[in-house]
Amino acid sequence: MVNDKTTVFRSGFRDDSSKVGRVLDQVYKALQEKGYNPIGQIIGYLMSGDPTYITSHGNARKLITQLERDEILEELIASYLQSRSQGTD
Repeated sequence: MVNDKTTVFRSGFRDDSSKVGRVLDQVYKALQEKGYNPIGQIIGYLMSGDPTYITSHGNARKLITQLERDEILEELIASYLQSRSQGTD
């Protein structure tokens, strides 16, 4: 039997969206400084949960692991969709 009801996800992380943005900016910069592809490395971390995708340079690994991965994903998706609705893609 197929369940036709939609499960509702409630996170409540949006209050810390500026923190997530600051951390992602710092992690991106640290990865770039070390010569890595920041987007690929962050995706690797988000998909696997393995913090070794993130360099320890600039304290980036410690910073990103202080956030929940679903908190990061929520901020990324919200930011993307918000920019799309404003026509700034």
